[in-house]
Amino acid sequence: MEIPRSYNAAEDLVGGNLKAGRAGKIAYIDDGGQCTFGELAERVNRFGNHLLSLGLRMEDRILIAMHDTIDWPVAFLGAIKAGIVPIAVNTLLTTRDYEFMLSDSRAKALLVSAALKPQFEPLLGKSPFLKHVIFSPFGDFLSQGEKNLIPAPTTRDDPCFWLYSSGSTGMPKGTVHVHSSMRLTAELYAGGVLGFKESDIVFSAAKFFFAYGLGNSLSFPLAVGATTVLMAERPTPDAVFKRLTERKPTFFYGVPTLYAGMLASPAFPSRNSLKLRMCISAGEALPPQIAKSFKEKTGIDILDGIGSTEMLHIFLSNRPEEFRYGTTGKAVPGYGLRLVDEQGNDVKQGELGELLIKGPTAANLYWNNRAKSRTTFVGEWTRSGDKYTQDADGFYAYGGRTDDMLKVSGIWVSPAEVEAALVSHEAVLEAAVVGKEDEQKLVKPKAFVVLKPGKQATTEELQNYVKAKLAPYKYPRWIEFATELPKTATGKIQRFKLRA
Repeated sequence: MEIPRSYNAAEDLVGGNLKAGRAGKIAYIDDGGQCTFGELAERVNRFGNHLLSLGLRMEDRILIAMHDTIDWPVAFLGAIKAGIVPIAVNTLLTTRDYEFMLSDSRAKALLVSAALKPQFEPLLGKSPFLKHVIFSPFGDFLSQGEKNLIPAPTTRDDPCFWLYSSGSTGMPKGTVHVHSSMRLTAELYAGGVLGFKESDIVFSAAKFFFAYGLGNSLSFPLAVGATTVLMAERPTPDAVFKRLTERKPTFFYGVPTLYAGMLASPAFPSRNSLKLRMCISAGEALPPQIAKSFKEKTGIDILDGIGSTEMLHIFLSNRPEEFRYGTTGKAVPGYGLRLVDEQGNDVKQGELGELLIKGPTAANLYWNNRAKSRTTFVGEWTRSGDKYTQDADGFYAYGGRTDDMLKVSGIWVSPAEVEAALVSHEAVLEAAVVGKEDEQKLVKPKAFVVLKPGKQATTEELQNYVKAKLAPYKYPRWIEFATELPKTATGKIQRFKLRA
């Protein structure tokens, strides 16, 4: 798809629905109500005008730390339409994290859900750049604002929004995306792979601040005029079941950890109470057993895919007509993929290599991080930090992170492979594998295991189980049982905490 040079993402995604005659169609449903595409367009204009009335100008930045309600897309798109750059941040972080992001981004405005006010109060007055703080809900000033807004004269290559990386290791990085990227992910993945339709109802457990959730709940449904269900609370199995049965979405997006929790719950809804036609997973590799169990309960395959903050959304995915358990599928049309060794040479088929991606939705750079930008964005290619193999049929199988890989007895071992073996045991809910030195300072696999409620298993039992499924040298030499695993808000296991 060719994006015109003069282009404003918010004007396209919102205004396109008005041009298509959808002003009266429901765009968003949240815990407090709903709004049509026409109402959304008016609120977006009013919010953008409010920001301009505060003195904010093109390419000024506004930090958004909000729960998923209708106010979120209003603020995000209102800023973009006015030419102001929104920065979506994780709502589960600490005051220290937010202090870093406000300082790093030099945001002039801050938009916060009222429930998150305690995390930000210690920072108010400390940032030399922050001039305005707005608390959501913000219906009062919207009703007073001007309802017409001329889109800012942005181009397809102008900075549009930032997403901070999840920060699973080190400090989070401000990833700068341009105006064209949201529309392109909607065309290439949502349209080209998933077959998104105007008649669909979408529900994503992944939140707006996550690149995965931003596409799921904003750019994809707005691109075709679908209806989106929002949920402010954390996505527990019970909270998800409530939306699946009451709102009857046709699309559901989750992460492997959530799917595992849902399957382990006795409250899993009956097949005839659901109207799902498509389920998608990303964030971590989806263990085959979870996918198979979900298919048995619902009759639906979970399409596993991988995306990244740097590429904005999924670039490698299973699809309805090309699906294989235990793989992440094939390249999404419009993206090029390579697997390379440590010297940057292409690996042979079947060999493990780092995944590099080429595509039109790559971020411009990491803000204030030139060194990391230069090692991640290498010409047309973006380094993922993920290890993969590709089989003879073209399917890619996940082999772990470049910094998570273990060399045991001189042979690379993928933590993801050992974790998948452990999770296939009937008593195991979740597992994470890291490297640990033995008494000879040699690295061996150590597993952290969360058992399903009411289930029991011993260390020896699980070790023998893994030995029977994988090459013997891959079994975990130590197993530590835990009640939960440390994760980012997007569901990724924080292995660096376990290594510590």
